[in-house]
Amino acid sequence: MEVAGLLFLSSGLYMGWSLGANDAANIFGAAVGTRMIPFRTAAVICAVFITLGAVISGAGAAEGLSRLGAVNSLAGAFVVSGAAATTVMWMTRVGLPVSTTQAIVGAIVGWNLYSGSPTDSTALSRIVGTWVYGPLLGAGIAFILFFVMRAVLSRVKVHLITLDKYTRFAMIIAGAFGAYSLGANNMANVVGVFVPASPFRDFTVMGITMTGVQQLFLVGGLATAVGVATYSKKVMMTIGANLYKLSPITAIVVIVSTATVLFLFASEGLKLWLDSRGLPSFPLVPVSQSQAAVGSVIGISLAKGGRNLNLVLLRNIVVGWVITPAAAALLCYVALFFMQNVFMQTVYL
Repeated sequence: MEVAGLLFLSSGLYMGWSLGANDAANIFGAAVGTRMIPFRTAAVICAVFITLGAVISGAGAAEGLSRLGAVNSLAGAFVVSGAAATTVMWMTRVGLPVSTTQAIVGAIVGWNLYSGSPTDSTALSRIVGTWVYGPLLGAGIAFILFFVMRAVLSRVKVHLITLDKYTRFAMIIAGAFGAYSLGANNMANVVGVFVPASPFRDFTVMGITMTGVQQLFLVGGLATAVGVATYSKKVMMTIGANLYKLSPITAIVVIVSTATVLFLFASEGLKLWLDSRGLPSFPLVPVSQSQAAVGSVIGISLAKGGRNLNLVLLRNIVVGWVITPAAAALLCYVALFFMQNVFMQTVYL
């Protein structure tokens, strides 16, 4: 890969770092917030399974995002990814779990406006739709799982120490599933805009071929892992301890419900299975893991009568969701102007 390609890809790495610092934090936010799992353990599991999910199953959601607008130059992709990452970083610094999906969508729309490219209204409506029913789906799944878990525990007599051991183990398994689903679904937000102008080329070693797209997703997964390890703890505590006080059992419910939402919108196998039987299927698009996590926490609160929910913090989070795409679009538009007219780079073809 040329030096220029590596330089332009740096904003994708920044975006991956931001994803790890913000969205990936919420996978284990409940577990870390309840102090059932140490932050270091959560960070290692996140790093490994996000990278696996990105390389193995990241293509589906990336294709859905590409329909919104194909950023066809490396310089343009650099600006789009950098604008989205900067927007997410602003929100992360104040401890708000905003959506990288909203940020990248806003930035792509900003590129479309600047380049005069049409924005696919169907693709946009599919993605924006998840901003509404993603949190609702998370809340609904968490609401149901809460009563299922309570029913199971009421019938199974387990010693308190044994229950604690099983709870920690369940959190780790659920967190690994959630991290894999995040890598599969949201890695499109990190490097998806680089796919049309990928700086990588396919290569084969010992009969095994690794495509340029897989290399992109691998690099994005590693950048995300660094974000989890270095800057995610503050947002973990926002979800896991400040928005609503979670018990270890309800923390498991939040992790599983959040992971399930991501999986539904990332699984190509599930979509093909449903389509082949003439059943409604979920679109393969990147969805907001932060919104699913917040929705899951709200679902738990509603299942327990709606008590103790931090409504002020919830209001601030929702405001962040509204501001994020607009801010990313505006920042991208301005940055494209400077990249083209000051640095004399081709930002669209």
